[in-house]
Amino acid sequence: MKTKKIIITVLWLLSLAAIISSISSCHGGRRGNENRIVFDSIVTIQQIPLLHALDSTLPYADVHVSFTYPVKFRDATQLARLQQIFTGTFFGDTELGMLTPEIAADRYLRNYSERYKSLSNTYYEDKARIEGSMPMWYWYYMNLNNKILFQNDSLLSYAVEYSDYEGGAHGSYRITYTNVDLNRLVTLSEEDLFVPGYYKPLTEKIVRQLMQTYQVSEPDSLLEKGFFTIEDIVPNNNFRLDEEGIHYAYNQYEIAPYAMGVISVTVPYTDLEDILIPEGIVSRNFSKRE
Repeated sequence: MKTKKIIITVLWLLSLAAIISSISSCHGGRRGNENRIVFDSIVTIQQIPLLHALDSTLPYADVHVSFTYPVKFRDATQLARLQQIFTGTFFGDTELGMLTPEIAADRYLRNYSERYKSLSNTYYEDKARIEGSMPMWYWYYMNLNNKILFQNDSLLSYAVEYSDYEGGAHGSYRITYTNVDLNRLVTLSEEDLFVPGYYKPLTEKIVRQLMQTYQVSEPDSLLEKGFFTIEDIVPNNNFRLDEEGIHYAYNQYEIAPYAMGVISVTVPYTDLEDILIPEGIVSRNFSKRE
């Protein structure tokens, strides 16, 4: 009889443990689902005629926009804030960031179209000036898209890429990084990562990485590789974060000529330990530093 009671007690305890484990698992899964971001995209491909009708023999703007943005995240208030960050940084306009992604995309394209069509008067003037020849510089293009580069429960990094041609000798391209603290729902700057007084040592570390990349032994030797001046090479807040380190991007003409393109610099966390904020967002997200 005593043995039977012990068996029943053990079975009851095992059942209770299973129930607790199941509840715990459900709660953990629910938290994971709440932190998970679901994305959608708005993709627009248009040919905007400069004149009244689209005629392939006449100038037009070739427009491609692909906007990836969050549609599900925690609750409605936090989702709205995250969408505001995405929309404002994607279109480069804080006022558009106050609109829904769909309305912002429509407004952005309408503004671009109106600005392009306003060139029609100068087109006719230029055509008359060059005695009826076609002014080829009125064929525009614009490509705008974004990419998610890193994501975990507390940090999100993404890039916005913009390329265009609006007359002149060549088009342009730029990339802009955004890092979002998903706990506070704010974008991160260098001041959020580094201790006060970081600017000079961080500058030296970036220059040192460039010297290694371009295989030179002195900072001034970078000028021979095409860089404008050493004084131009400074932290510019255009960075992204991942397991490897902090990745900086310097766009065309920022520190070097157009022909050198976007200059990328990666500084590993091991080189940054003396200026990183102790127990800051970097150490919390990337504790295993190489």
